[in-house]
Amino acid sequence: MDDREPPTHIAYAIKREGRAQIRWLEIGVARIGNGETVAHDVFIDRLPTGGFTGHIRLAPIGVEPTLPELEPVRPRSMTGEDEA
Repeated sequence: MDDREPPTHIAYAIKREGRAQIRWLEIGVARIGNGETVAHDVFIDRLPTGGFTGHIRLAPIGVEPTLPELEPVRPRSMTGEDEA
């Protein structure tokens, strides 16, 4: 990132820490322009291991992003062979 323009946002990705636990993992920084340009710069320097969905959230520096609602884990449907 250009030294004259400091980052304005932190880039986060979801890190799954079990079936029912997730957390935001800081993966880089971003510079969101002041509206004069249509391009924004995002610099990613690390990614979570395993299960990366590609979803990246940008949050202003100093603001912790809220976690998304987890969908309940549904049991798989039983077939005729499993019922015995």
